[in-house]
Amino acid sequence: MARIDPTKLNLEEKVVQINRVAKVVKGGRRFSFSSVVVVGDGNGIVGVGLGKAGEVPESIRKGVEDAKKNLVRVPLVGATIPHAVTRDFGASTVMLRPASQGTGVIAGGSVRAVAEAAGIRDLLSKSMGSNNPINVVRATVKCLAALRSADEIAAARGKTAEQLLGKRGAEAARKPHEVIARPAPAFPFGGSRGR
Repeated sequence: MARIDPTKLNLEEKVVQINRVAKVVKGGRRFSFSSVVVVGDGNGIVGVGLGKAGEVPESIRKGVEDAKKNLVRVPLVGATIPHAVTRDFGASTVMLRPASQGTGVIAGGSVRAVAEAAGIRDLLSKSMGSNNPINVVRATVKCLAALRSADEIAAARGKTAEQLLGKRGAEAARKPHEVIARPAPAFPFGGSRGR
């Protein structure tokens, strides 16, 4: 995969976590700050970086520099992702699923930061195992990097999306997921009898 040049992009940065860490030396403790930073252009490109320095602004700056070196491109279908995906990093497991239009980003803080930086506006997610923000963010980026559009999969097989999925299937794979209208419940406040 070709490296993405960050200089040509208008990247927004978002700090996920700032942590004060200590190194014990002979005279006591030396404190420094580590930060997890997410950068993205809001249109399918996102990156994550770690920075560590004696001062908070410096650690954030280093995190942004690191994030710009690790950018990934995310295939979007409208405002959501093309298919469900699950990946883990360390003891954290993240599951992402496409959502119908208007759902919003249903995710915890770390996953939400990455999804919003990538420009995903409709998403269902579940974070399992460790909730360490560094591992959750890395697992989320792994999920997004693993996504492939129907056209990419078809091209890898030397076919077109229409040949793989049929005309309707290919159109459905290229447009956002539909909202499924549910009928109103017969008993809106639960319970089968009129209590």
